[in-house]
Amino acid sequence: MTAGDAPGAGAARAGSAQPGPPPQASAWNIANALTVLRIALVPVFGWLLLFDGGHETRYRILAAGVFALASITDRIDGDIARARGIVTDFGKVSDPIADKALMGTAFVGLSVLGELPWWVTIVVLVREVGITAMRFVVIRHGVMPASRGGKVKTVLQAVAIGLYVLPLSGGWHLAAELVMAAAVVVTVVTGADYVIRARTLRRTSPRAQAKLARRAAGLRAVGEAGQAPEQSAQAPERSGQAPERSGQAPERSGQAPERTAAPAAEAPGRAAGSSGRAAEQGDPAAPEPPA
Repeated sequence: MTAGDAPGAGAARAGSAQPGPPPQASAWNIANALTVLRIALVPVFGWLLLFDGGHETRYRILAAGVFALASITDRIDGDIARARGIVTDFGKVSDPIADKALMGTAFVGLSVLGELPWWVTIVVLVREVGITAMRFVVIRHGVMPASRGGKVKTVLQAVAIGLYVLPLSGGWHLAAELVMAAAVVVTVVTGADYVIRARTLRRTSPRAQAKLARRAAGLRAVGEAGQAPEQSAQAPERSGQAPERSGQAPERSGQAPERTAAPAAEAPGRAAGSSGRAAEQGDPAAPEPPA
């Protein structure tokens, strides 16, 4: 390569180079470590809550402390991940799983102790398990992060559970019931919102668009293949009409001699008739016959 070619070649290589997608942060970071810590605190909280049938005040206070610590890590890990730009797919999936594991243990434990109706626990668990399963179903189309409504739901549930876990009575117990009622309503509403978002993601994701494009291309190919035999069948039909038209030409040309022969046949008859009329009238120039 000559010296004059070097700048052009370098420009061509620079123009052809396209920036790729930014690399994703490593899953080994402080935010994901806090999420894993929250998951590890779940069995500790469950054991403290159910110790001695939930009648030991000291263990109930310890259970409330562990639950508060685990709930705080839910807020901290998200803020750290967004501030440092270390949001990962692992964090998007594991964070809601950790929340559901913690909340599920608290709801089931309180129902076992007889302090929370089972129908509340069933409604919440069906929603949480169903949304988690739906996340894994649509994950091939894209990761569906937690919404703001989901965060509000988590806060309401955390406050209500904290009031239920602490050995409180009187007006505090009434406050716990009111907050829990609000948490159940928000839980159901946000569950419906997640279903709508999942359906939208399945229709608008790049994977879904590519699938629709392939299906449309296949339908066009089938339609073109069906039109080809129809067009080829019309070609012989059109070519068969040509001999039929050419066969009509000799027939018309055969009528011409017939028409010309008719006047020729009539000509001798007209001549004989005229000679006969001349004989009857008598020709003065003709010689008389001998007597």
